[in-house]
Amino acid sequence: MASWPQPLVIVYAFAVGAVVGSFLNVLIWRVPRRMSIVRPGSHCPACSSPIRWFDNVPILSWLLLAGRCRSCRGRISARYPVVEAVAGLLAVASLLRYGVSVAGIEAVVFAWTSLALGLIDLEHQILPDVMTYPAIAFGLFGAALGGLTTIADAALGALAGALIPALVIVLYKLVRGIEGMGWGDVKYLAAIGAVLGLRDCLWVLVVAAVLGALVGLALIAAGRGSGRTALPFGSFLALAVLLWLYLPAGWAPPLLR
Repeated sequence: MASWPQPLVIVYAFAVGAVVGSFLNVLIWRVPRRMSIVRPGSHCPACSSPIRWFDNVPILSWLLLAGRCRSCRGRISARYPVVEAVAGLLAVASLLRYGVSVAGIEAVVFAWTSLALGLIDLEHQILPDVMTYPAIAFGLFGAALGGLTTIADAALGALAGALIPALVIVLYKLVRGIEGMGWGDVKYLAAIGAVLGLRDCLWVLVVAAVLGALVGLALIAAGRGSGRTALPFGSFLALAVLLWLYLPAGWAPPLLR
């Protein structure tokens, strides 16, 4: 692949990412509902008709079918091609920024995982253990292979990523009588620390908190929320992870870099 023209490599990366995005759609739909990700095969959520392979081509099939099931003509959410397209773009972004390397593979796999977790949390306000625990192990393994950070930094990041939000939950519960964060956020932050290391885990936490505060204030100003409105913090964490992985390094304030 090193001898391929760059445009061809980019197209290939996007295609691979879009295929992964199709699998992410399966995770986003089935994991929070505690369904098998293997059986049954892909089917229409409205009529349960099996989706044939030629109707399951990422992005293209949805466009050709005008977003409807071939069997019952039921509407298929636009989220499916959007997730596939975003997953493809994340693959291209990883290729361009990190190249074909351990760091690049670690970046794109964690970006895909964060995309799925962010959308699951947005809809269900949960971050499933079946995805966050493997993500922690993945970060430590990637660091051991020479990925985005060192193994020592990954271990410290995972520890801090778990302890800081756990402390926030305990203190917030003592002061206000409610949990300010979910325990799924603790595990996801541990995974973020394992992948990115200590300093950048803290960076992601700060940015996610700012994003969450801005959205919360906007909801209050619009009369659609209050100071006690629950927000999917995992979704803000996922967005902050993607910002860290793909925006130019100099965009963040110096104290956060």
